[in-house]
Amino acid sequence: MFLALSVSGLIVALVLVGLFVFGLRRRLIQRSGGTFDCSLRWDTTEETDLSGKGWVYGVARYSGDRIHWFRVFSYSPRPRRALERASIEVLSRRSPEGEEELALLSDAFILGCSHRGTRLELAMSEDALTGFLAWLEAAPPGQRVNVA
Repeated sequence: MFLALSVSGLIVALVLVGLFVFGLRRRLIQRSGGTFDCSLRWDTTEETDLSGKGWVYGVARYSGDRIHWFRVFSYSPRPRRALERASIEVLSRRSPEGEEELALLSDAFILGCSHRGTRLELAMSEDALTGFLAWLEAAPPGQRVNVA
């Protein structure tokens, strides 16, 4: 009986420590500011996929001429993707349809983009979309910027 209680207590303590570290990571990502909730679907096809599959919920952070994208449900302190401003080309803008409405946040808009030849989709709120497009357009002189 004592062994079962000890093991149960240890499991509960490990879960609590895991949740604490998970929350601490999110705070560390957001502490420098310039973050926004942003779902990502990487390496998409030219046809619009309304199935809702492939979306990964994350947090994006502006960092100079890059956006660092972090998975929300991860313990890694490093960004999963780094998107350079000069390499991002906005191809389309749309609202979620079909099962995408269930896979994304309720107020999301989807940007179809190209980054170094790879098609991707970013889903973010209207406010985050406005900030993202302004960030793209505010590129230093001489950089090619294509905002649809």
